[in-house]
Amino acid sequence: MQKKSSEAAEEEAPVQKIPPASKGAVEFLSQIEAKEIKPCLFEESLVAISESGGTIGSFSVSVELSCYSLDDWEEEDCYLVRATSKGTIDGVPCTTTITGYVTKRLETVEQHMKESVRFREHPVETRTHVVKREDQLFVRKAIVERDQEIQVDTFSYKCTHLQGLISESASFLVLRVMARRKAVPQDATFLSFDTNQHICTSSYNALGIQKQQVGKEEVDVFVIERAVHSFDDIPLTWLFYFLPDGHLSRRVQVGSPATMVILQMPILIDTDEPDPRPVFEKIPLDWEEDVELYSRFLDTKEELQASHATYVRRHPELSALLADFLQLLLLRKPDDVVAFAAEFFATFSAQNPPCRSFQSSDKPSPFRGHVSVQSNDKGQ
Repeated sequence: MQKKSSEAAEEEAPVQKIPPASKGAVEFLSQIEAKEIKPCLFEESLVAISESGGTIGSFSVSVELSCYSLDDWEEEDCYLVRATSKGTIDGVPCTTTITGYVTKRLETVEQHMKESVRFREHPVETRTHVVKREDQLFVRKAIVERDQEIQVDTFSYKCTHLQGLISESASFLVLRVMARRKAVPQDATFLSFDTNQHICTSSYNALGIQKQQVGKEEVDVFVIERAVHSFDDIPLTWLFYFLPDGHLSRRVQVGSPATMVILQMPILIDTDEPDPRPVFEKIPLDWEEDVELYSRFLDTKEELQASHATYVRRHPELSALLADFLQLLLLRKPDDVVAFAAEFFATFSAQNPPCRSFQSSDKPSPFRGHVSVQSNDKGQ
């Protein structure tokens, strides 16, 4: 890891030793498929409730399909995650927004996070930008006061050292998948960013099923504890309460005076799998023994015979044409009857110029592969 400040941008800090993620966490991420994430793509909103029961803010999360462009030519399908938290603590407005692009492998390719605290005439913002370029992950953290950057820190990490990394954006998807499974892998220790944007570990633990009152209804919720273990500060811990389909019903940050809750039950996402297509065995069919099919056969046969007879009556030239063909066929007795018939009826084609039948029968025919021609010398 490299660290740079705004005053000495080129100075290098000692390389931070990145802790490894647990084997179970890495395997968990590799086993998540796109079809499992598909029902996790939805938007939800909660309200922030103070300890006295008053509404002091809101919390919303949305996940949708999108495309991320690495440059003007290459695009990659990904998930666009947006999260916003607004509230007032001790009369001070606080806002946190997160916008992240997460691949289908749950790798974060870019993330913007902004935390603002607006004191009287003294607004302070912390802006963090994370972006992946080739085999490097670059992090830029800036503290802004009155639109002026007063401190800038930059870091870079090799992606090969970040196996099992879960950013804040990807964490929303991971939590929803765990909630739908109602299970958290054993020893689920991932990598994450702490408040200073240093790489640290984060752990997930299942706390089981609990009861929660949502409006007038009491529902079962699955509780997951997430903790970010910083090397320089105390751990940050959250409790997430999930409905069966992955909707968040309650969110608590340990030590915070605000609690995020839903006020009414959302429409749960139904993911029942369709019934398998029925398989019908082939049954031998003897149409002559089937009364209905045999009756249809006789009716169709009579209709065709009547139709053919009517056509012949309306076209008497057909009988004369066939009589001429059969008479010439019996006189010539050709070896190739098909080619002979083709030559005979070709003279009646509208695509050929008018000519006398068989006036050139001694010349090569397009209907024959080989025609032997015997001719006398011109002087004979």
